[in-house]
Amino acid sequence: MKPGTSRRWWALGALSLSLMAVGLDMTVLNTALPTLSARLHASTSQLQWFTDAYNLVLAAVLLPAGLLGDRFGRKKLVIGALVVFGGSSAWCAYSTSSAELTAARAALGIGASFLIPLCVSVLLVLFEPHERQRAVTYLMTGNMVGIPLGPIVAGLLLRHFWWGSVFLINVPLVLAGLIAVTALVPESRNPRASRLDLAGVLVSAVGMIAVTYGVIQAGDHGWGSPRTLGPLAGGLVVLAGFVPLERFVTRSRDPLVDIGLFRSRGFTWGAVLATLVSFALFGMMFNTPQYLQAVLGADALGTGLRLLPMLVGLTAGMQLANRIAPRTGPKIPVALGFAATAAGLLTGATTSVGSGYGFTAVWLVIFGVGLGIAMPTSMLAAVGSLDKERGGAGSATVFALRQLGSSIGVAVLGTLVNSSYRAHVAVAGLPGPMADAIKASASSGAAVARRLGRLDLLASVRTAFVHGMDITLWITGALGVLSIGLALAFLPGLSRQPATVPLPAEREPARQDEMGSITVD
Repeated sequence: MKPGTSRRWWALGALSLSLMAVGLDMTVLNTALPTLSARLHASTSQLQWFTDAYNLVLAAVLLPAGLLGDRFGRKKLVIGALVVFGGSSAWCAYSTSSAELTAARAALGIGASFLIPLCVSVLLVLFEPHERQRAVTYLMTGNMVGIPLGPIVAGLLLRHFWWGSVFLINVPLVLAGLIAVTALVPESRNPRASRLDLAGVLVSAVGMIAVTYGVIQAGDHGWGSPRTLGPLAGGLVVLAGFVPLERFVTRSRDPLVDIGLFRSRGFTWGAVLATLVSFALFGMMFNTPQYLQAVLGADALGTGLRLLPMLVGLTAGMQLANRIAPRTGPKIPVALGFAATAAGLLTGATTSVGSGYGFTAVWLVIFGVGLGIAMPTSMLAAVGSLDKERGGAGSATVFALRQLGSSIGVAVLGTLVNSSYRAHVAVAGLPGPMADAIKASASSGAAVARRLGRLDLLASVRTAFVHGMDITLWITGALGVLSIGLALAFLPGLSRQPATVPLPAEREPARQDEMGSITVD
């Protein structure tokens, strides 16, 4: 039987706690990047791989993770994912080289890839359509509040402990999540869920890894280098063949991605807009902590505290979304959210070396408000259209697209900053090793300039980095403006009856019981 009302909301709290660990980890690393650059002697490309190893594995494994949860039991796989996530966090903390940390981050992505879609699919089982707006907002709050809190937690830990402590913070959250999920969350599964499409898993993973690898190589070797163009072209070709492959697979067996999900306008455009806002968020979060440290001179804790205005805006935006969306449907709040997001980013794009922190705080608040409105509402537009049988597979598809946006955002925008910084920083007349250290990243460049006592060199480092950051903010701001039009044109308005995606006619629906269209163990 479906658990009582009180227990359902406590179970939602347990799921939110689990996702908070994922949200913290997504940005706790960003604050630690300058420290890792110094301690592990990591280049900008290696710093990008610390982030992208996690994001790429997450995007590649999300789809099979959702299917496996639907088929074999969501609760047991959430518990297993928490164990993997906690163990990988400890491995990250005690890594001794850039290569080992990259591998540990990839393992961490495996744990997160099961947690994210399965927490959403359990929510679809526990709550009826009229309750989902509030439930999704609470669940996304757990995940998204962890994003701006990550830099603050990282700053406190880096001030008092060694760099590995920023990863160990996940362990107590994982332990609390394990206890809560075990005690409060009921088991659920769909025994007629799709079988695993191994060809689809391989093609999607190879394509995404190749594209992101090519973009990262562009930062070191230029966009015209064979080391850039080869992976980029190959990855795009592979990804272009993914949709025809899934259509072909559908004729004979179960595909990795059910193309029928995209018949729903809410699912399709909710997923697209969630991907666009993720692109902007993680591109911005890769660059802003470096700006606060290399240009404004903040330490790790100061960087986290200076990102606090975004949390304030995020919280306010989520409250607004929770009030507006039930009355208007997703169209209006998502458009308003992107309008605020674009306004914040375009304001930030006018940053100069002398702008100061007050100016940064203003555009971070505006951006946070927009993020708090646009992200959970676009996610709800997508997952709210899913039936319970395909909750895991459908939500995994949404989050896979969102994580792909995050990975590409970090890769593309990080590469643009890196390329612009290297092109504008003045290293003429400096010895080769010193020039290489300055060009490696803005953080290392600022450290070298301070060590040499060269104020002119420090000014050049700061000016070059701000120029590159402004370019990325103009780009993401323009995407925000474009997204306003997409939301108004394609997202559905208010509907009395949620438009769910129908099951394919040739498939037999799962047997029903009191839990609703699933088998409960």
